[in-house]
Amino acid sequence: MYQLFCDSNCELWYTKVQELGLNVIRMPYILDGEEYFYDMGENTDFKHFFERMRQGSTPKTAALNEYAYTEYFEPILARGEDIYYVTFSHQMSGTFNAMKNVIAQLKEKYPDREIRFKDSKSICMGSGFVTYYAALKWREGATMDEMDAYLDEVIKHTAIYFVVDDLTYLHRGGRISGASKVMGNLLGIKPILHFDKEGKIVNVNKVKGKRKALFTLREYIKNQGLDVDKYKVFVIHADCEEEAQGFVDSLKEQFGDLDIEMQPIGPVIGSHCGPGTIGVIFHATDRK
Repeated sequence: MYQLFCDSNCELWYTKVQELGLNVIRMPYILDGEEYFYDMGENTDFKHFFERMRQGSTPKTAALNEYAYTEYFEPILARGEDIYYVTFSHQMSGTFNAMKNVIAQLKEKYPDREIRFKDSKSICMGSGFVTYYAALKWREGATMDEMDAYLDEVIKHTAIYFVVDDLTYLHRGGRISGASKVMGNLLGIKPILHFDKEGKIVNVNKVKGKRKALFTLREYIKNQGLDVDKYKVFVIHADCEEEAQGFVDSLKEQFGDLDIEMQPIGPVIGSHCGPGTIGVIFHATDRK
């Protein structure tokens, strides 16, 4: 018997997490000098968060410490259950050193228990896509070995693309230069970002105008999608719900009645990409 863990950086909606019976590790972020722990939408004021970014605040992500990981894991082990944890990309944070240290310590303390983790090689709903299908497999009674093999395939076929609307926020986070920000915004350049096979964020395209950028996302689905109608498609947005709904409508018009879920981008990935971002996650031939 094992318990399935995820972290709030996977950004599944809190009601979905409750429905699936997942254990959630809440990840911290800092806004205006105050630390918060993302609750997957239960009490999060998304509009306030992104409005503060528009007003000049620069939120920061923070690493979870060893004590916090111990508080999450040890009660499960103490009652005689094992742990399987689907994590966000280890390329995105130094928090994994703390996690690995805790796992090593707990394995010494509970030698008969097993703790495994699987790097989803993404964050936000890319990790959420992997976590969602992990939860379905877990509820079917999959062993840990079966889960490992299954998730290796899911991760390989999970595509994550998102369009950044305003380069100001990438500049604040140190991802682009000031000159690139100014020229890009003047020219209406919209970067399209993607998580590669190693779980790193890479810039795969630069498109002039949001409309053309969203068309490009649809083209990615058209050219890379694999059995898209048999899997969920997640559309995510950073305080631009109406525009995201228009994108959802365009997907259904082009591809038919897909199983699409739309939801807000949370504060952790939102800290990097800023308001106006729209992303899509789908089942693909492979992760480019």
